[in-house]
Amino acid sequence: MTYEKVIASIGLNYVAELTLNRPDQLNTLDSQMAEELYEALLELDADPQVRVVLLKGAGKAFCAGIDVNELAGKSALEYREWIERMERPLVAVARMKKPVIAQLHGVAAANGMGIVAAADLVIAADNARMGLTAINVGLNCVGPVIPVARCVGRKKALELLLYGNLISATEALALGLVNKLVPKDELEVQARQWAAELAKKSPVAVQIAKSAFYNAEDMDYTKQFAYMNEAFARLCTTDDAKEGVRAFFEKRQPNWKEK
Repeated sequence: MTYEKVIASIGLNYVAELTLNRPDQLNTLDSQMAEELYEALLELDADPQVRVVLLKGAGKAFCAGIDVNELAGKSALEYREWIERMERPLVAVARMKKPVIAQLHGVAAANGMGIVAAADLVIAADNARMGLTAINVGLNCVGPVIPVARCVGRKKALELLLYGNLISATEALALGLVNKLVPKDELEVQARQWAAELAKKSPVAVQIAKSAFYNAEDMDYTKQFAYMNEAFARLCTTDDAKEGVRAFFEKRQPNWKEK
């Protein structure tokens, strides 16, 4: 698992750390970095030693968006292919079996905010900021606003999209873009602890829960119940479900079989 612009490592606690690694460019996404991020997410999702992915940025920012040095000189078709490449990681997160936790520090701007919003869970430093800032340079964030809108709703998403302001971590928490705020000096430790806590859960139960949540999200209300009930029924037939209940009655820690 060797990349040039992202760093992927797997710990002994089933937590993988995936780091955006262009700190001198505030981890802006160029084509290579976007492709490496996408490939690394898929590779970690397929690795049996990984149950949770912790996604973070090197240096003083999480991700300041797309590298605009790549912007000039393309045809409309080339621009479409280029922006699709940039947004593949955002789509990949929802399709992964394993949960992705974004560890947010500094600034997440434009596509960086899109990555944060696309993550399943977010833990952020209390001084972090984020925004859909592309409108300020004559562009827009119509891709990143998709996961943002699913977190905050239509009106606030349009405000973020059209005004391009950076919002504080406190406002992001209130809007549902962030799950937990922690002091900036404790972010690294607390993020790892939070990821490790999730990795202790039944991998089968977590993966079925995540998959069912995303698959049912756009269904009719009553169809959601039918789909979720089917997912729960499938889970009840697994070895992990039987082991979890047995361990509960025997007052011991479960030994997950991952099947």
